[in-house]
Amino acid sequence: MTDPSARYARAQSERRHPISASFASLQRFDLDPFQIEGCHALEEGRSVLVAAPTGAGKTIVGEFAIHLAMREPGDKAFYTTPMKALSNQKFRELQEVYGEGEVGLLTGDTNINGNARVVVMTTEVLRNMLYADSPALRGLRYVVMDEVHYLADRFRGPVWEEVILHLPPAVRLVSLSATVSNAEEFGDWLDTVRGDTAVIVSETRPVPLEQHVLVRGDLLPLFDDRAGVATAQVNQELTRIRSPKGALYENNRRAMEYRSRGDQERRRPHRGGKRPVRPSTAMRIERMDRPQVVELLGRANLLPAIFFIFSRVGCDAAVQQVRRAGVRLTDTAERDEIRWIIDERMRALQDEDLGVLGYWEWRDNLERGIASHHAGLLPAFKEVVEELFQRKLVKVVFATETLALGINMPARTVVLEKLEKFNGEARVAITSGEYTQLTGRAGRRGIDVEGHAVVQWTESLDPQAVAALASRRTYPLNSSFRPTYNMAVNLIDQFGRPRAREILESSFAQFQADRAVVGLTRQVKEAEASLAGYEKSMTCDRGDFAEYSGIRRDLSDAEKLNRADRTAPARIRQQRQNEIQSLRRRMQRHPCHGCPDRENHARWAERYWKLRRRTDRTRRDIETRTGTVARIFDRIIDVLAELDYVAFDDDGAATLTAAGRTMRRIYGERDLLVAESLRRGLWRELDPAGLAALACCLVYEPRRDEAGEYRLPRGPFREALTKTQDLWSRLDDLEQAHHLPGTEAIATGLAQAMNSWARGASLDVVLTEADMAAGDFVRWTKQTIDLLDQLSIVADADVATTARKALDAVRRGIVAYSSV
Repeated sequence: MTDPSARYARAQSERRHPISASFASLQRFDLDPFQIEGCHALEEGRSVLVAAPTGAGKTIVGEFAIHLAMREPGDKAFYTTPMKALSNQKFRELQEVYGEGEVGLLTGDTNINGNARVVVMTTEVLRNMLYADSPALRGLRYVVMDEVHYLADRFRGPVWEEVILHLPPAVRLVSLSATVSNAEEFGDWLDTVRGDTAVIVSETRPVPLEQHVLVRGDLLPLFDDRAGVATAQVNQELTRIRSPKGALYENNRRAMEYRSRGDQERRRPHRGGKRPVRPSTAMRIERMDRPQVVELLGRANLLPAIFFIFSRVGCDAAVQQVRRAGVRLTDTAERDEIRWIIDERMRALQDEDLGVLGYWEWRDNLERGIASHHAGLLPAFKEVVEELFQRKLVKVVFATETLALGINMPARTVVLEKLEKFNGEARVAITSGEYTQLTGRAGRRGIDVEGHAVVQWTESLDPQAVAALASRRTYPLNSSFRPTYNMAVNLIDQFGRPRAREILESSFAQFQADRAVVGLTRQVKEAEASLAGYEKSMTCDRGDFAEYSGIRRDLSDAEKLNRADRTAPARIRQQRQNEIQSLRRRMQRHPCHGCPDRENHARWAERYWKLRRRTDRTRRDIETRTGTVARIFDRIIDVLAELDYVAFDDDGAATLTAAGRTMRRIYGERDLLVAESLRRGLWRELDPAGLAALACCLVYEPRRDEAGEYRLPRGPFREALTKTQDLWSRLDDLEQAHHLPGTEAIATGLAQAMNSWARGASLDVVLTEADMAAGDFVRWTKQTIDLLDQLSIVADADVATTARKALDAVRRGIVAYSSV
């Protein structure tokens, strides 16, 4: 029986928080302590930050905020997510609870019931609503920011901070984050800018995670069961495998014998210059093929599983490999259900597109219970894979790491084939945060007693390194906030320049910089005390030893430079020699030079100057951190003023010009270039297809390995592109002059394909011209649509009309398809 004192405490808590207790009774699971704590804080009228592992059930706290809003007539709640796919998923879940009439969805390219009391949206949509002072904000009481650790994202992170800073004070904020190591710091900032905020941190997984290493056909525990994960004590059997006397001794022994023979052979001359070929069996622990791994997991009752492979091509190749091996993981009833779901979801796709998309093979793979999941996949295909996996019909998914971000697709097992990935420039080891995020998918609450993470053995694998990844659960959340031109004009329009600077100085970026300054200032203070001590120790009764040691340092530096740079012209070398002679004479004539205790003083002087240099660097660091964000804002205002987007009255107050007011509604990395192009009328001669192509050039980001000349649309497009590129170059020079980073050059790699698509070309033709996967083309097309939509609102009548026609031309076929 439950302890009477515990029952009493629970009853008391339920009496103090009756709404939380009522809500908890409606859930399928008993709420965990951190979930109860979050609900209690909201019921008490506080904001809340919940940091907990993937799959722990953080969203329950967000759903309770919605529950609170729905209790009061007229109250509203917004649920924001970083991704459209996650928004779509949450939209469907909330519709099941509150009904279709009460729940809306806003994701930029989808607008369903936007005036509902509960609206799911991407964070960018809410930011735009705040700047536009949208009527939909009236009655807003709660905002849930799911995956708030996206705030660290370099490109999209600043939007989270904009929303947090600009939400009306009365709105309670529910921030849901992965486990981060500085949750308290982030919570302190939220408390500063949003008012009373409860910080709730949980590092407990609801489903325990078992860690394994797959060696040949054996799933060996990563940790010694007797020691436990907390101690990161590696299983000794794994350690022995890497040693010459390990569990696989025979294999290792043969390898060592071969190496010994090889050393002798290498010392011996060879006829024809050839050396012996290394036997393929030597020093090699064979990796299991993927079909064998799938079958092993099936026999061990460890399916469904997600295999994380850090390349799209690798994911698709893995599916083909398992398919060729004849693996089939479904029975007849499951295959029938899979076919029915696919037919229902794919009904809107056109027959002529199915073959281009590889539909029939994709469908057959799903019927076998296997699939890939990556950004190159058509969104409609990804949604079906997610649904079938959640229904336990697809048993194995080969996925890139994007699957680990937010989508609710837990598995019994997660398999990591490698612990490194290509970051665009080189192969790098995954971080402990990435490892935690990926393996966090293992273990389905209410279904599995435990989740399983499996790392496949490779010759280079170090069990200690894997253990370090697995035992470090957290990573820091660092702000990526930076002012933009659009942000600047909106802040000036709403608050004026002085208040705008204050708001920016309230950002998490500045908060973190200021906290760092506190530590740096302490370092400077401690260093100053040490410097005073060193100065005292090097005091000489014959004269100023600090001055003398300074001459010695200058002489030493000059001699080093002279030795290092022997290629300098004779004139320069003579000047240096003269300087060295002069310094030497000054040193020898200095009163301290004859001091009998000179070298002892000199040792203290050396410490003094070394610490002095370090302290000066720290002081400069403090100066650069203090007011960093506001200084960037000032530079942006200077650029805007030079281009006549901002004007100053006689009192120095900043106001927006007509051009500045137009820029308020232009969002994106190239906000200034778009606004200037519109103002100069660079795109007036474009037809709808040409405008779509040019808009695509402004949003498209080529792969790092993408280079070369591209075929471009003919006619007015080329002239408009040239003028836009020239304008970009001038703006980039202006930004550089004001010490701003600027933007990347315009990318034309997708222009011809987008032009063809807008002119009605078939999907087959367009994907050939684009030389990219259907999912990638859809993603860039939707970003093009987003910019065209902005142009249709802010441009003059002619360009706005062309933009609307371009929207109609582009939003068709697989681009227009949406399952929501």
